[in-house]
Amino acid sequence: MAKTWCAGSGECLRTLEGHGDRVFSAAFSPDGREVLTAMGDGKAKIWCAGFEERLRTLEGHGGHVNSAVFSPDGRQVVTAAGDGTARVWCAVSGECLRTLDHGMHVNVLSAVFSPDGQEVLTASTDGTAKIWCAGSGERLSTLLGRQSGQMSVKCAVFSPDGQEVLSATSDDGTARIWSLGSRECVLTLRCVHAAAFSPA
Repeated sequence: MAKTWCAGSGECLRTLEGHGDRVFSAAFSPDGREVLTAMGDGKAKIWCAGFEERLRTLEGHGGHVNSAVFSPDGRQVVTAAGDGTARVWCAVSGECLRTLDHGMHVNVLSAVFSPDGQEVLTASTDGTAKIWCAGSGERLSTLLGRQSGQMSVKCAVFSPDGQEVLSATSDDGTARIWSLGSRECVLTLRCVHAAAFSPA
């Protein structure tokens, strides 16, 4: 199950029941009205945050869904899964719009939209962080490749201005900041297992 909590008091506000397996992630929509959950049964679900009501189920992955997040405008969802794909969905209809194929035997650990919603950034166990066109599904660039020793990239996120990417590699405990202008690593941080940019 997933639960929503009052950030001020710590009180449990609602319990979202009806998941068929473990819940791996949960995220609010940009307007706070919906909750998106990712599950071990290969599904993601969209819930009404205020009434514990399941609105839509996103089905199609052949493996567990590691993460699921809304686009900045709340109209789309991107999921990352153990079947070697990330998928872009219509948040209103639940239709799968695009499949971002990473190949066989790859576990896609995370996927996020760029701040303008035009691109998707994925991190996976093949040692890569990839940028995709959200509209066409075309792979635009690979920021981390074989030079990393094929270590899993645990997560990757865009900077708030969309000009840089931060990736965290689970196996060697490093995080790297990449310039999207040059596609080069500009800074390496040590002893890191997860990483995020500050809002500003």
